[in-house]
Order: sequence, then structure tokens, then C-alpha cells
Amino acid sequence: MNEVLQQQPKLARAYQERALNELSLNNPMPAGKALEAAVALDPALLKSWQLLVPLYKARGSAKANEAQQQVDFLQALPSELLTAISFMAADRLLEAEKLCRHFLMENKTHIEGMRLLAEIATRNNILEDAEFLLESLIAFEPDHMEGNIQYANILLRRQRFHRAYDQAKKVFEKYPQARERTQSVYASACFGVGKNDEAIEHYLNMIKSNPNDARLFISLGHIHNTQGDPDKAATAFKQAYQLSPNFGDAYWSLANTKSYKFDDQQISAMQNVEASPVIPLIDQVQINFALGKAFEDRRDYENAFERYNKGNALKKSTTDYGAEQLRRRIDSQISVCTAEFFQSKQGVGNPVADPIFIVGLPRSGSTLLEQILASHSQVDGTMELHNVLDLAKRLRGRVDDSDEQPRYPRIFTELEDGLFERFGAQFIQDTQVHRGSAPFFIDKMPNNFFHIGLIKLILPNAKVIDARRHPMACCFSGFKQLFGEGQEFSYGLADIGNYYHNYVYLMDHWDKVLPGFVLRVQHEDVVEDLETQVRRLLNFCGLPFEQACLDFHKTERSVRTPSAEQVRQPIYKTGLDQWRNFEEHLQPLIDALGPEVLQRYPID
Repeated sequence: MNEVLQQQPKLARAYQERALNELSLNNPMPAGKALEAAVALDPALLKSWQLLVPLYKARGSAKANEAQQQVDFLQALPSELLTAISFMAADRLLEAEKLCRHFLMENKTHIEGMRLLAEIATRNNILEDAEFLLESLIAFEPDHMEGNIQYANILLRRQRFHRAYDQAKKVFEKYPQARERTQSVYASACFGVGKNDEAIEHYLNMIKSNPNDARLFISLGHIHNTQGDPDKAATAFKQAYQLSPNFGDAYWSLANTKSYKFDDQQISAMQNVEASPVIPLIDQVQINFALGKAFEDRRDYENAFERYNKGNALKKSTTDYGAEQLRRRIDSQISVCTAEFFQSKQGVGNPVADPIFIVGLPRSGSTLLEQILASHSQVDGTMELHNVLDLAKRLRGRVDDSDEQPRYPRIFTELEDGLFERFGAQFIQDTQVHRGSAPFFIDKMPNNFFHIGLIKLILPNAKVIDARRHPMACCFSGFKQLFGEGQEFSYGLADIGNYYHNYVYLMDHWDKVLPGFVLRVQHEDVVEDLETQVRRLLNFCGLPFEQACLDFHKTERSVRTPSAEQVRQPIYKTGLDQWRNFEEHLQPLIDALGPEVLQRYPID
């Protein structure tokens, strides 16, 4: 059996067989460990759970009740769903999905079938499907504990923080028997809606109960960093890797505080961990990015680039980003959203002027512009809101993006004019939960640059600001930043250069067909002459000048982006040309950007 496990260390049934052998030799402790390994790999192994129940009872462990509950749950499941769980455990998601869908065709409202299909959708990152399935599940069975907890987690994943908070508070109060799980989701939801002190209190309580859980320290550190306390954040992240030396997220989180400098011992530890043949891929990715930052801080640019490049290559292997789909999306916008089309739609949309959209690429200086504007007494800073993206998805529908003429934005030409006003009103209503009492608010979702045509149709009096940064600086800064999710174009120099090229191409189109609707703010100009650019920003937004906008670094608010620490400091110029230290490696980026982009921003 040991030979089998050496060859297939994730074979759950092999651990079950090992446990049976140990039990036959009257060795309950190693048998229990083998059974726990078996159910961790495949939670549908009914026999393993049944064997665990008497072992836990003999130890007087509270886990006996949990194991018995799992036995009862699995015994009540149809065989198709048991098999689907095993497929999921083996990462055979396509087979699990097919089996679940086939089962639900005959059993349309089967609660566990819907929940399993939602979990499969979650693992496939099709989160809107998971959300819909769980909403339906709760409508059929409002008190289903697992469905309610799963729904709270999905809302968090989708960054629907206020809905997630309401749902998480409900499950935290309603299911005390699952307090360990519900407290975790509730603490995350508190952080999501800015109840940072309450979130910290919950994480500290969980750490008291689970002092060896490194993930809790990571979550605590992120809150401290968002609050502008990088020292407390660094302390929490260091506690995480001390508890779990192979935990890549701890090292990357330290690096992502930006001002933190790794010492020789930490660099050596990261190198040893990264070289391990058994380290999971995600930890490899995170540690390589952290090592890149560590070497760059020491001006060892050769080793820094090697690590950034390796981290990006490993991360890219997990994505399916394609440049062809990007260009098809942009070409479809240009073909539909013409000057003549917008001329024909004058007067449509909701006339409110509350929203200020900041668009562009990540690492373009958009967080700085947000901080400047959010320092004004008449402007609320919010976060990167998903409302415009969600509306675009709804209009796109469930169609194949490979279609040469995608449904979105072609559908603009088919909709009744009154719908655009309704969409605008819905946007204002849905974003109200993120606002305070100020008459204006910011939506800093960078990817909204794709949807400026949609914004014009539904909110014609909104303000749109394009945060622009030198392409070499912006793209390389994105290349060395490990994003949480949603920026799959950033894991290759050619990909990120091509993305920037297409972004400029589309923004040029918006300038042509919607003259004056977008204000372009060059990051280098802000750094060079802050007051002139601040006054220009405020004038565009119809706001009077306020000194607080120049003193933006004194404004106290939660900032969630990687630039959180920088925008709490006065303007500095040292970051403008950092890419030049790596210039000899950046030819793929230069080629992808192309002369038509670079001639606007000469390298020399």
C-alpha cells in the first residue's frame, strides 16, 4: 500500500485500505490518521466515515458527532451524487458536472443536486451560475444550512459585499452549531463592508480558538494593511509563515505591503521552499513574486526579473487568456458604437450626474486619482464596483464569445430607449449601499473602459476619467504584480503589451465618437505638477477646489488595492522609471506595444 501511495499520493481509497490493514492489526491511531486522509481527499467515502465514528467515540472526541452526521448525509444521497462528489475530489469536474446536470434533469428541485452543481460552478469560476443555483436552493428550502453558508461565500467571492454581509450575519446568528465556519465568513463580510474593527475582533477570537491557523493571520494582516498600518500587517504575515513555512501567501502578502524589505534569512527560506518538489503551484507562484520584490529592493535586477518571469509563467499556465477574444470584443464595440449611433440616442438614459468613473489599466495611477477625489467633501470613495460589468454580462447573455458578431454590444441597437433610463436608475439604486451622504461618488472599476458606450447610454451626465500611465511603466508594474483574479492578461510581457495597445485603440475610439466625455489624466503629469492636475480634475467634475485634495495622503479611508500604502504618502517620483532597470528583458513588451503606441511616449 505504501508503494501505491508513493506513486499516487492523492488516491483516497488507498488510504482507506491502509486504515483497514491497520485496524486488522489493532492499530487504531494510525488507522484513524489514514481514514482522515482518505475523507480529506474524497469526502464521499462512506466506509471511511463509518469507520471513523467508533474511533472518535473511543477517544471521546467531539468529532464523532460530525462523522456520524456525514454518514447519515451520505447514506441519504442518491448514488449519482455520491459519484459526483468523488469525481469532484479527483478534480474530474467535467464528469461531475455532466452527472449532476443529468441527475437534475430528472430531479429538478433536488436540493443536494443543486448545491453540488453550484460547488462545481464555483470551482470552475462560473460564479454567476453558482449564485443563481444557490438563490434557487434557498427559495425551495430557506433553512438549508449548507446552502445558506455556501451562498454567503459566493456573494463574497463575487464582491457583493453588502448582500454578503446580510447573508453572513444571518448564518452567523442562525447556525451556532457551525460557528467556526460562519464566523469566518462573517468576519470576511465585515471587512468587505468596511466594518474593520468588528472584523478584527472576530479574527482575534478565531485565532484564540485556532492559534495554528496561518490563514487567519493572513486575513488579519490584510485588514491592517487596508487601514494604513503596514507594521501590524507585516507582523501578522510573519506570524503566518512562522506557523506554516511553506505558505506562499504569507511571503507574497509581506511583499505586497510594498515598503517591507526581506532580510537574508527570509530570502534563503523562500528559496528553499520554492525549490521543494512538493510545494503546490500557487505557493510557487506567490513565492517567486515575493522573491522578485526582494531582489529588486536589493537592486539585483537580473535575479529579480528571473523570479518575476518564472512566477508569471507558472501563473499563466493556470489561465486560458486569449488575445483573439480581446480584439473581437473591441472591434464589436467600435462597429456598433459609432458617432451616428450616439447622435441617434441623444436624450436617453438617466440624467443624474452622481457617478464619477475612473477607468484604465491596473497600476496606472487610478488609486491615486481616487484618493484625490475622495478627499473632497462632496465625493464618496467606494471601491471597484461590479455593477456595469454585471449589466454588460446580462446584456451579453449566455452566448459563445467566439461569435464574430457578439450579442453585446449589438443589442444596444435592439433595445427600446426607455430601457437605458431604467438601467441607469437601477445602477444608482444598487450602488447606494456603497455611498455616504456626498452628492457624488466614485466607481474605480478599471475594466469599465470596455463599457464607456454603455455608461454614456445609461448615465449620459456621468463623468469618466481615464487614468493613463507611460506604457512601459504601467505594463511592467502590472507584470510584477500578482493580482488576486480578473487580470489574466498580465502574466506575460507580450500579452500585457497587446492588452495596453488595444486599450489605447479603444480609448481613441471613445474620444472620437464621444468628444469631451472622457478626461485623460497622465500619471506622470500628476507627479510633476499635482496642483494643476487636481484643479483640472475638479473642474472636469464640476467641483470647487479644496485643499484636502492636495493633501490626499492625510485622508483616512480604507484602500484595498496594491497601491494602498503609496496613496497614504505625499507624491514621489522614484517609481516613474523603475522599469528601466529591467529594460534589457522587455523587448517582447516593446514589440507588443508597437510604434503607434510608443511614439506617443518615447522611451528615450
